[in-house]
Amino acid sequence: MIHEMTFQLRTSDFVKGQAWYRSFLQREPDFVPHEGFAEWEVLPGCWLQLAEGTPAEGSGPVRFAVINIEAERERLMNELNIEPFEIFQREEVPVKWGTFADPWGNRIGLFEYLDEVEKEEKLKRFAGR
Repeated sequence: MIHEMTFQLRTSDFVKGQAWYRSFLQREPDFVPHEGFAEWEVLPGCWLQLAEGTPAEGSGPVRFAVINIEAERERLMNELNIEPFEIFQREEVPVKWGTFADPWGNRIGLFEYLDEVEKEEKLKRFAGR
């Protein structure tokens, strides 16, 4: 039985990478076991690991749910100087989404639930963690 998960992203400049992900996630890491490695528990049992090293090409994106994708895109463009990215939406897909890269080439995506009832249910479940 799987009960927890981690996903690892790498950065060639760990100091800048850690600062970038602190700003992206809007908080300090939850665990820094040694130099060149930091972890954030994004959701209960779901950890983002940032490691010093060469980013893996062609992997990802890792996608994060947000309440308002347009507002979050604007925040990231202003705070982290990411390139503007397109937000996609298809009638048969219950979310809108977009993908961008961190400064080391790791592909990251955001998505927003379109159905307000579903969005509210997800937020309630998250708040009750």
